[in-house]
Amino acid sequence: MSAIDPAPRVLPHRRILAVLVVSAVLIWIDSTVLGIALERLADPVTGLGATPGQLQWAVGVYSLLFATALFLAGALGDRYGHRTVLMTGLLIFGASSAWAAWATGPVALILARATMGLGGALIMPTSMAIIGWTFPPERRGGAIALWSSSAGLGVAVGPVLGGVLIDHFWWGSVFTINLPIVAVGLIGAALVLPNPRSPRRRRLDPIGLGLSTLGLLGLSYGLIEGGHQGGWDRWQVWASIGAGLVLLAGFVYSESRESEPSFDPRLFRNRRFAAGNFALAAVFLTLTGQSFYLAFYLQGARGMSALSAGLMSLPGATGVIIGSPLGARLATRFGVAKVSGTAVVTLALCFALNLTYDITTSLVWIGVIGGLAGLAIGMTVAPTTAAVMATLPMDRIGAGSAVSNALRQVGSVLGVAVLGTIVSSTYQHQIAPALTGLPDQEAVGTSAEATRHAARALGRPDLVPLANDTFVHAMHVAAGVAAGFVLAGAIVLALAFRTVTPPQAPEPPRVTRERAGTGRL
Repeated sequence: MSAIDPAPRVLPHRRILAVLVVSAVLIWIDSTVLGIALERLADPVTGLGATPGQLQWAVGVYSLLFATALFLAGALGDRYGHRTVLMTGLLIFGASSAWAAWATGPVALILARATMGLGGALIMPTSMAIIGWTFPPERRGGAIALWSSSAGLGVAVGPVLGGVLIDHFWWGSVFTINLPIVAVGLIGAALVLPNPRSPRRRRLDPIGLGLSTLGLLGLSYGLIEGGHQGGWDRWQVWASIGAGLVLLAGFVYSESRESEPSFDPRLFRNRRFAAGNFALAAVFLTLTGQSFYLAFYLQGARGMSALSAGLMSLPGATGVIIGSPLGARLATRFGVAKVSGTAVVTLALCFALNLTYDITTSLVWIGVIGGLAGLAIGMTVAPTTAAVMATLPMDRIGAGSAVSNALRQVGSVLGVAVLGTIVSSTYQHQIAPALTGLPDQEAVGTSAEATRHAARALGRPDLVPLANDTFVHAMHVAAGVAAGFVLAGAIVLALAFRTVTPPQAPEPPRVTRERAGTGRL
């Protein structure tokens, strides 16, 4: 029997969903708000003087720990109750947010961000599992769509509030946004949420956690360091990438031999599960990488204030909010292949249109492209997530949703590592000939921020437009690669779902329906 906590016969579904949305908004705010602070963090006077590599780690390590700890979160939720694990994640998230706000150096910030990723990992799959256990099948798709639309709210609120704080306070103030949200989430979870547990208590998987974490660390380190001064021919770079791939292969092999693994490779025998997750990973890879380079484009190359740059995220956020429920409804009528496939192709087109950006591009044009991209993201994530969840048996929702969310976060890690590295390496290669003869040439050419700072220090204003134009060229190269990644995801998604009507979520065990109730949203 399902070990679900005693609850009223008719659960307060609206209040349950409201609490879960608050928790999800917290994660989305933190995934976007750091982008507003990157330019300030790179400043050696008003920030931490962080290098491009350190900034990539500050962004990527959050997703890295998020991805690997999701496996642990699913098992803990099935064992001890998903509400219990969610509240633990909120506590960890709040404490590490305070640590990040008052970090004294780049290393401390990176460690705090890693801990925040751990807290976020305990929140995300438990939220999805609570939806799966408490909402009846006919309302589950709508609940997932509304929960997914919290991404748009987080993307909208995070950069704007972060911009206000950056313009008026110190860079660490962007992390204080999390503290009141954590408090509201904890109170709501304690008062409203049920505490469902799986009838099958899966073992914890410390070996899998270690292999996956170290593997992604090695792979990310090699990709990030390869794009910095010294190039790709250093043995440390290739050794790190090789070791990371070997450890990840060992992780997959180890999990495939377990009877009840945290990450079950056998789930990918279902082509819809595999294709849906591949497409979502491609979307998150490119989205995170684009957020990284657009932060430097708007605030660095174009000289916009933090608030102005934050406001530029509103069209995309609005698109996500509109696209999530719209995509879910259209997919029910026309199928995932037509709706999500078209949306992902549209997103690829938006990345290709990034090639039109230069120093004088109209902000209206940038906003239109951002809004279209947000609409495409919303119309992809909500219906594709629902279709992937529908392939999971009820007693594997905790573990299966952890796998799905982990792949998205792996995409985010690789997005920062790959696209951020493309921008860094392209910039350094293109700017180097123009810096010949300058003192400390390698340091000056590390990034556009370093070049602009040197221009002020050396009295060389001619270097500023050179740095800006070179950065825009590097951004164009990364945008072209991003468009290719997303287009590949669109093709895979359309092929897998082309002849299949949207699958309905499986009926939960009768005892769950009887005890959880069938109240409407």
